[in-house]
Amino acid sequence: MIDYRENLSMALETLLAHKFRSFLTVLGIVVGVSVVIVIASILTGMRDSVVSQIEDLGANNIFAFHLNTGVQMGRASREEMLRKPLKVEDALAIKENCPSVQDVSWRGLVARSRITIQHKGSTLRGAEFMGVSSNYGNVANVKVENGRFFTASEELHRIPVAVIGPDSAEAMFSNTDPIGKRILIRDHPFTVIGVTEKSKSGGLMSGDSDNFVIIPHATFRKMMPWEDWHILFIQAQSGKRDMAFDEVESLLRHRRGIKPSEERDFDLTTADRVIQQLDSILVSIGVIAIAISSVGLLVGGIGVMNIMLVSVTERTREIGVRKAIGATKRDIVLQFLFEAMTLTGVGGIFGIIIALLISFVVVALVPALPSVIPLWAVVTGLTVSIAIGLIFGVWPARKAALLDPIEALRYE
Repeated sequence: MIDYRENLSMALETLLAHKFRSFLTVLGIVVGVSVVIVIASILTGMRDSVVSQIEDLGANNIFAFHLNTGVQMGRASREEMLRKPLKVEDALAIKENCPSVQDVSWRGLVARSRITIQHKGSTLRGAEFMGVSSNYGNVANVKVENGRFFTASEELHRIPVAVIGPDSAEAMFSNTDPIGKRILIRDHPFTVIGVTEKSKSGGLMSGDSDNFVIIPHATFRKMMPWEDWHILFIQAQSGKRDMAFDEVESLLRHRRGIKPSEERDFDLTTADRVIQQLDSILVSIGVIAIAISSVGLLVGGIGVMNIMLVSVTERTREIGVRKAIGATKRDIVLQFLFEAMTLTGVGGIFGIIIALLISFVVVALVPALPSVIPLWAVVTGLTVSIAIGLIFGVWPARKAALLDPIEALRYE
């Protein structure tokens, strides 16, 4: 019967007898495992964060824009930039003619570089500026923590009121209550009437987290009539999102003169479709990361094989003695395989520890960058490291098992 504990004990003794050599041997394993786990932790944290942002916008919502939305790599193409923007009239037509749609809101977009937002001489930096319909809060799931959202009457009469994000409130008003205070937007005075709750969805659809300023869309158009980019937030009736999606696509195709055989010149997306896009991108990044780290694992495996071959040569007499007192080829093979697997397994454990430390440092230095260590990455890292010892230890173990006991005992 095989005594696994004895084999493991002998493997650890051999490892401790040559500490520095063992460390250099498994350095590639340590680096490879730690890189895989760190990248997996960052990608997992990013996915969890973005998914929570998307879901916060409403799983029953459809987003329409003339450019491609969702998770993308790179800039919009020339063909996209030449597309005709969606209009408020499109939103009203959707609400009127799509029976599966419950409500539609819209938001006017403008480049941040064109907007100056000030309070008592200080300028708000990097804020997203939006002109939205009065029902935007309900459709886009924007909750007001302090004050209120503007009304349909205020939008109709183009009243200069603003709702701001909590980061904007902190930047401009510090610890004072911003409700009722005046801010200047492009040198036009606006009264702050509300501050939103801390939102998970700000980063996805509105830019920098909770650093934004919202005004009524009619006021927005009065102040900047040339800004005609709009994103539509379409709220489907409960359980009818897919039907609403088809109805909206058909209506917008008709209004924009697109034939059934032609590609649409606008984008429609939903929360789950954005998550699918994100997953495909993260899988690609993960595959690249694994390919890069596999180089370190391969180098580590070759190092293990070389050091085990050296160990076989150094311990030829020991092998001869063991065979002389009754050890079988299987015993010798298992002994050296256990040593190789123990060596790489310890390297995997050190790689996991280093990855945990790096993840903690990343979170401490860059709190905005999520880093969550997934259990599957830890288990996979340890399993792969042990498997490398098994694979690359076969040849040295077989070489040791095939030694002739008499020749081995004569070896000097």
